[in-house]
Amino acid sequence: MKPAELFPVLASDLAETDRVIRHRLGSEVALINSVADYIIGAGGKRMRPLLLLLMARTLGYRGAQHHYLLAAVIEFIHTATLLHDDVVDESALRRGRQTANAVFGNAASVLVGDFLYSRSFQMMAEIDDMRVMRVLSDATNTIAEGEVLQLINCNDPDTNESRYMQVIQYKTARLFEASAQLGAILCDAPPAVEQAAAEYGRRLGTAFQLIDDVLDYSGVTGDIGKNVGDDLREGKPTLPLIHVMLHGDAGERTLVRHAIERGSTDDFEPIMAAIRRTGALEATRERARGEAAAARAAVAGLMPAGAASAHRDALLYLTTYSIERDR
Repeated sequence: MKPAELFPVLASDLAETDRVIRHRLGSEVALINSVADYIIGAGGKRMRPLLLLLMARTLGYRGAQHHYLLAAVIEFIHTATLLHDDVVDESALRRGRQTANAVFGNAASVLVGDFLYSRSFQMMAEIDDMRVMRVLSDATNTIAEGEVLQLINCNDPDTNESRYMQVIQYKTARLFEASAQLGAILCDAPPAVEQAAAEYGRRLGTAFQLIDDVLDYSGVTGDIGKNVGDDLREGKPTLPLIHVMLHGDAGERTLVRHAIERGSTDDFEPIMAAIRRTGALEATRERARGEAAAARAAVAGLMPAGAASAHRDALLYLTTYSIERDR
């Protein structure tokens, strides 16, 4: 389901954001247009721009353009990370079709990712707001650190929960956090409200990533848009595998250890059996539910008691959607 169908209250805002995205993708270099249009055209949930728009509307934003421009910036930053991720992970499938690197090659994907980063900073400068610049530049730097942390953890079966959760906080939750925080900044919200918005985004992003980890072992390729078992194939010790390493028997721990070290799905079925026996997916879902509950608590105080807002209702719904989705 497309974001505009999921959140009709934002249909016009999302349509205008998409218009800005496509307009700002333009380049005199044909290959940039081809690669950028390929990955942006694949759609996706637009979760981060959606979050910025919803938060701004919830807090009463009445400006003309800055929310659209920043929503597009957020999507460009996210898209750049996807282009780079797929090259590093040697991924072949995303959003149900071939990755850009599989179609255009690694070099083109990396360089167009760089173009999207630089274009996003051009657009930030147009807003001419140092606070906006600071939030986005800090977020972009943290995401890069998260990518390196994930690289360090790859093929390391001794990665613990703390190390893994740090990767989630840096690599995924940080851009969610920045999206919600920017929505508050656009409204000149008081510091306490801005902090609550940031907390909401951070917690929502963490829940979202934890469910992605679950779906990598329980989803259907056609639904989730990537190959089931990709995390194991890439040697990523995500929370379900860390749970087996903590609660599995000696044989199960050995299976998981060897699979992470080799980045192999040869033993995928017995590893799935260990995941099921130890309750790893349910434990990960429970952790995600806790994050979603914290996100709900953060957003509940953003408006006076009894105040009605379709936009705040949508923010609350996102906390449910993030943990109940199947793609």
